[in-house]
Amino acid sequence: MTEIIKINPLYPEIEKIKKAAEIIRRGGTVVFPTETVYGLGANAFDPEAVKKIFVAKNRPMDNPLIVHIADINQLYEVASDIPEKILNISKIVWPGPLTFVLKKSPNVPKETTGGLGTVAVRMPAHPIALELIKESQVPIAAPSANLATRPSPTKAEHVIEDLNGKVDMIIDGGETFFGVESTVINVTVDPPQLLRPGPFSVEELERLFGKINVPEQARGTGEFEMALSPGMKYKHYAPNKKLLVVENRNKLDKIIEELESKGYKIALLCSKEVCQKFKDKKLEIIELGSETNLYEIAKNLFDAFRKLDKLNVDLGVIHSFSEKGIGLAIMNRMRKASGFSIVYDKEDVWKYVSH
Repeated sequence: MTEIIKINPLYPEIEKIKKAAEIIRRGGTVVFPTETVYGLGANAFDPEAVKKIFVAKNRPMDNPLIVHIADINQLYEVASDIPEKILNISKIVWPGPLTFVLKKSPNVPKETTGGLGTVAVRMPAHPIALELIKESQVPIAAPSANLATRPSPTKAEHVIEDLNGKVDMIIDGGETFFGVESTVINVTVDPPQLLRPGPFSVEELERLFGKINVPEQARGTGEFEMALSPGMKYKHYAPNKKLLVVENRNKLDKIIEELESKGYKIALLCSKEVCQKFKDKKLEIIELGSETNLYEIAKNLFDAFRKLDKLNVDLGVIHSFSEKGIGLAIMNRMRKASGFSIVYDKEDVWKYVSH
């Protein structure tokens, strides 16, 4: 049975945190909020505890987990051969939504790293997460707290929907701040390679590192052959309903007309500005927020995917956004959530939707 407790996200009640930390120490699983999405945590050094994460999520064992730490000293426990430059940068960016892939320490079991010689590490910027790690006295391995392939959870209700009865405790700390997972960068190669875009933007990374490698897969148009971190391979972030990504926004109305002409019931996931243009049409509308604030769009994206599943429609249609700043993370999640069902014109629709 899963225990669900509420904890103040700004001023966490220490007695409640201690109760959750005891579960981590004895090899259990605890769901907790971070500034990005909710995470499903276990002791990163305990192979049996880590296996429980994979079982609860129905997650492939070769899909590595991110290890969460609460202070720089813990970095030495989980990683080895840490370049001085990365140490200096970590002191600038942590706590925050940036994950480094480094050479792993022998302390970290293969279950945590998907059998790889590298480990993904970050220090979350959320009071509950930091206090939980400190009280547990161990780094916490934690992927997003959803069933594998499903949209990541940004509210406790999303977690309860997916994992109630499959984990020991769920901490309800309210809505997360960013709504998309952390940026992941592999710093074991030169130049560093972006593995997953997130709230920490490419532009910000370039100011820290100079040149970085942004492969096509980071845009969400394909998958990496090997997963060095979460979100690199396998289906991710997806609603159960079919989702089409319209890259050419000028053709959005034509694509919707084409689908409707064949009798499809559609939900349009759109910015406030685009939604306005379709308000008089007989469409289900899920508004994501204003394009003047892409952080708002990012925060609402996964919740919108879950709303789509609850509507009486055949499929969802979502339009593209600028790839500047957090926009790259938004487009990465959308493209992967659609199973790469990317359309530019009405003729493309039938590649992904049966007549």
